Amino acid sequence: MRESDKARDAPAPYPGYDVLAKWRTPSFDDRTREVLAARLNEAPPRRFLTPDELSLLDAVVERLAPPLPGLEPRLLALWIDDRLHQNIGEGFRGPGAPPLQQCWRLGLAGVDAEARRRFETAFADLAPDARDETLRAIEHGDIDAALWGGLDAASFFAGTLSKTVAGLAYAHPSAWSDIGFGGPASPRGYVRLGFDARDPWEARERR
Repeated sequence: MRESDKARDAPAPYPGYDVLAKWRTPSFDDRTREVLAARLNEAPPRRFLTPDELSLLDAVVERLAPPLPGLEPRLLALWIDDRLHQNIGEGFRGPGAPPLQQCWRLGLAGVDAEARRRFETAFADLAPDARDETLRAIEHGDIDAALWGGLDAASFFAGTLSKTVAGLAYAHPSAWSDIGFGGPASPRGYVRLGFDARDPWEARERR
């Protein structure tokens, strides 16, 4: 069982908390509501990846993304595609690493090639356990380097693929409720910042 499957069965750390219940309170202003509405209701169109690449990414994200109600892996895949279309990254890359867009194309091709090497089947067509086995091998660098076009597979998995999926997942309000985050600090702000202190409008953690 993958870790996110275990997490799905674990008790909620902030039972009953819904950050969006603050929608019409002083915690959110009009600009915050505008940004949240777009994040909740708008899915960007595919503009960079090919249909096959997007289906592959969708299958990868399904195994890596935290299990959050209301957050579909397809949305995360489309958000990644949108960032690639706009060529938005972190503003740096490691020595010898290819440019962002090329890195993702090489990385996705490598994931699929590893799946075919191990199971003679495309990654998107694998059963969940086989998908996990493939991703675990890539994570640990147990790969055929000839399939990766010079890309460091383990670095791509940890520093690009997993990091991007987690970062985008936890930008979604479903994740905020899951971790007890109260949303943007504008306009109300946070006042009680000491250890083990909380403002009245913040989530109360299960003890």
